[in-house]
Amino acid sequence: MQVILLERIEKLGTIGDEVKVKDGYARNFLLPNGKALRANESNRKVFESNRARIEATNAERRSTAQIDAKRVDGITIQLIRQASNTGQLYGSVSARDLSELLEAEGHKVAKNQIVLDRPIKAIGLHDVKIALHPEVSVGIRVNIARSPEEAELQAQGVDVMAQMFERDETGFVEDFDPNAEPGEIARDEEPAAEPAPAPASEAGETGEAEA
Repeated sequence: MQVILLERIEKLGTIGDEVKVKDGYARNFLLPNGKALRANESNRKVFESNRARIEATNAERRSTAQIDAKRVDGITIQLIRQASNTGQLYGSVSARDLSELLEAEGHKVAKNQIVLDRPIKAIGLHDVKIALHPEVSVGIRVNIARSPEEAELQAQGVDVMAQMFERDETGFVEDFDPNAEPGEIARDEEPAAEPAPAPASEAGETGEAEA
């Protein structure tokens, strides 16, 4: 379907551009959300007669978004969730979850402004894009952990999952004897041989000398 864009759409074009898109994308997203018009003669005239107003409205929204961006750009938000010993969350973190958390901290960000390719399903530090306007985007960091203490370690740059599975070099390590039979305890060295008993004649001589 050929459409006229009413705002900048990433990888498509900017206001006033006529572009060809898939029918489903146009019907399910662009047209119902007021982001484009069908490209026909009637709509071209409507767009041109309203172009100045559309561009002025866009500029106003962009200016507001730029102000909001300064308050949000680069912030870190913390989320405590239950997870398995492998770090996989019981459930997942969605755009709605992040929107609610941001709002609780005083940042009004709609869930459709949070760009997540897929829900977050593991603990750790996650970089998330926030599109406050088609021409204004910022990044935030989401620190997801199982406890405030764990979140603090992650904030300091500690990989808690790697640390959890790190081998304890100071722990007990059993010696391995390749020559031992199954069930035998490995020996560091062979026991010293016991001294042989002295001959009887020598014992007698020693006794007589002492007498």
